[in-house]
Amino acid sequence: MKLGISPAAMAGICAVFLSGCNGLGRVTQGRAIEFDRNAGRVTVIADSSGGSSAGPRFDVLPPEVVQVPDNPAEMGPQPEVGRLLQLDAQEQRMVVFDAVAGALVTVPFQTVSKQTGVFRDDARVAGKRFPIVGKDRKTVTVYNSGQRMLLTFTIPDQYLSMPEETWRLGDEVRYYWKEPGKALRFMNITKTDIQKGGS
Repeated sequence: MKLGISPAAMAGICAVFLSGCNGLGRVTQGRAIEFDRNAGRVTVIADSSGGSSAGPRFDVLPPEVVQVPDNPAEMGPQPEVGRLLQLDAQEQRMVVFDAVAGALVTVPFQTVSKQTGVFRDDARVAGKRFPIVGKDRKTVTVYNSGQRMLLTFTIPDQYLSMPEETWRLGDEVRYYWKEPGKALRFMNITKTDIQKGGS
């Protein structure tokens, strides 16, 4: 799955992201599936790909609970959360996190419509809250800002009872840490404008 961020741009992010951190630490990238704003804790499913050119794989279980930085200056935009981890429009399948089972589930879908080149300020998506679930719960519309794609699809009946957040694409985040579970710097990659028009 492509993120719409070039390797050079990502390297630049890393340099800025890590600047000012004394000593050696580690960086983890993942998708946010829960966010307790009052407690300042984000639950993340991390990427196991290690920066592979094939794209991230958000598949590290169990999810990790991360305390965000105490200093607001070290915290990027608060993450939007969701349990949709990967979306492959070409293969018509997605990977979601089943919170009840604590497992990853691959869900096939049938594409109803796909629109590409859709930036975040486009009237088709600006100000709208995704996913948009059809009244009959037969169609779901999601927006992937990384791929600049607006996608409507149908899912098999056995998945219709899953909660709405199952079909929401959680923000991709990156955080720097020395002590496990405690972020010293926290970046919201999804909401960071790297290229003109958004990413």
